[in-house]
Amino acid sequence: MSLQCVRKIAYISDIINVNNLSLQKESISKRIREAILSGEKGRIYFVKDFADYKNDALVTKVLYRLEKNKILIRLAKGIYLYPVVTCYGIYYPSLDYIAKSIAKRDKAKVMPTGSAALNLLGISTQVPMNAVYLTTGSSRVIKIGKRKITFKRSAPKNLEYEGTLFPLVVIVMKELGEKNIDAPIMKQIEKILLKIDEQATLSHDIALAPFWIRSLLLPIIRDKIISV
Repeated sequence: MSLQCVRKIAYISDIINVNNLSLQKESISKRIREAILSGEKGRIYFVKDFADYKNDALVTKVLYRLEKNKILIRLAKGIYLYPVVTCYGIYYPSLDYIAKSIAKRDKAKVMPTGSAALNLLGISTQVPMNAVYLTTGSSRVIKIGKRKITFKRSAPKNLEYEGTLFPLVVIVMKELGEKNIDAPIMKQIEKILLKIDEQATLSHDIALAPFWIRSLLLPIIRDKIISV
């Protein structure tokens, strides 16, 4: 076979490979788009959600195009929302939902502190524009428009709680301080604890709380605890 024939075959082979690659990328783009459009509105998407395609660069481009086509909204770098749109406009998720979505992606544990914890417990009705979370992951700041989520790396033992609401009670009490917890605050905490349905985890979680917090909470939750 002549050298000219070999070069011609190689050239044709290259064209076929390029076409196949282009078709493959087009197929992946279509599948990502269809997956998002058929998914639940209000969901947050990350590049890692499509890791099975093993092409982060392509997934990034697809998400970017979907944003430009107004299908997705870019909340922050690498964080996209498939929005719920009502007659009043776009419904944006809470900072807590976004923080927990990021934690799930990173396989990390998080716990809200300060005003975010107070709001989630219902002790404060003020919705924070800036939320601070303890995390087993890396420390960082995520800006969501005018809002901000700050992740502060903490010792794993501070996030070993198994329940959902009880750890928030503990973190709020720790931040307020023993001397600042008066009768009205304890009344609010009592209402919260009497409503929570975390019997399976209370005996584990109460043991993690500081002694002074255990002393205040045990009389309230004793009947809910399976074993102490």
